[in-house]
Amino acid sequence: MASVVARLVSQSKPYLVPGKLLVKELWFEVPLDHSKPKGQTIKLFARSAIKYEKPIVEPSTVLQRPFLLFLQGGPGFGTPAPQDSPLSKYMLDRGYELLLLDQRGTGFSSPISAHTLARVGSPQEQADHLKLFRADTLVKDSEAVRLCLTDEYPPEKKKWTTFGQSFGGLMTMTYLSFAPEGLRECFITGGLAALDKGPEQVYETTYQRVIERNLAYYNKFPQDVKAIKDIAEKIQELGGKGGVLLPAGGFLTVKRLMTLGLHLGMDGGLDTVHNYVIRMQADLDNFGVFSRATLNALEQDGSWDSAPIYTLLHEPCWCFGPGVAGKWAAERVGQRIPEFQWLRNDWPGPASLGDQPLFFSGEMIFPFHFETCSGLVEMKETAHVLANYDEWPSLYNIEQLGKNEVPVYAASYNDMYVDAGMARATASRIKDIKVFETNVLFHSALRAKPDEVFRELLALRDDTIN
Repeated sequence: MASVVARLVSQSKPYLVPGKLLVKELWFEVPLDHSKPKGQTIKLFARSAIKYEKPIVEPSTVLQRPFLLFLQGGPGFGTPAPQDSPLSKYMLDRGYELLLLDQRGTGFSSPISAHTLARVGSPQEQADHLKLFRADTLVKDSEAVRLCLTDEYPPEKKKWTTFGQSFGGLMTMTYLSFAPEGLRECFITGGLAALDKGPEQVYETTYQRVIERNLAYYNKFPQDVKAIKDIAEKIQELGGKGGVLLPAGGFLTVKRLMTLGLHLGMDGGLDTVHNYVIRMQADLDNFGVFSRATLNALEQDGSWDSAPIYTLLHEPCWCFGPGVAGKWAAERVGQRIPEFQWLRNDWPGPASLGDQPLFFSGEMIFPFHFETCSGLVEMKETAHVLANYDEWPSLYNIEQLGKNEVPVYAASYNDMYVDAGMARATASRIKDIKVFETNVLFHSALRAKPDEVFRELLALRDDTIN
């Protein structure tokens, strides 16, 4: 990988936050297009954190700790503050300096929105701009930042450790493929995605996991079979084909209601969905309509409006190389599955299901997101351009992964988002990887059950296997 070095624009004076964390804020500048290092630039934001212990005598030199880079899931979401990251609790005592870098287009790193994209130009120009926001470019950004931060470090400390959650795991495999020289070791949680399966093949598998989680939901809450269909019929009655107007300008349709299934693969996700059902039923029982508070909660759920990269570049995450296009694969695959006939434009409605339940979707993006989410409507044409693009650069080098020498420690779960079978196949193609696999943790285990995750990952790192 070409060695573009980020420019450190500024860094704050270190400050303390509860938990004995010493935090710095850093701003970097990198090329928008790494193939044009002297062209337009883009700014990236990061926070670093170390464990602070008040010394008896102030040291005369600054200790250079090896860096641990967190690779955020998504794509499209900024990193948490250090005090909100489980890595601060479990990894800093080991001597790392944690770096929480907002990926370009997210958090504070030149965030993407309908407003900022409009300044780029036409839908085609916007799509061309967004092509520079996939994992291949994010890895180049990361390497540029590493080279900047470790410029004066001794050789043994120039490499860094990465910790990738979900999409961050996909990024890790891209990093291992094209810039392994920058890596000391890698941790992956819930991110061993398929290396050479396109969007259609991925969704053919993950829809089956979504069906399993729907069955678990209705087994736990059998009363919701009727309740959800009643709610769906009320949405159609109140809003017609266009849906019920939401407070920020979006629309609640039956299709959008079904996207609440995104929660079903998370810890507590069944209860999260059920709570929405109770709330909507209560509104209808009391008022015959949905309250503003309920509609606002539904509109904010999923962060569709505030994290547009998640919708715009989700299917392109599975476009592993040239010749692969998304072409709204999630919709096309779902329309062929009996449980998801509500995706068809000729679906007659909830009454046609008889005693059968309405099945929620999972981590899938559909064209209707760009019709029902107010923050996405203006990006509809851009989304269609991206969906039909098939000249994506390669995300992985399978040959390089097969001879990998960077230690990799991974956790693979009972996962609705990254299929365990596909994860197993991917692990078999990466040399020097150790995997903890379990069917009793879910995709959100890093947040929900960090004690268990870090215990197993660090055992893979520190212990031996006979």
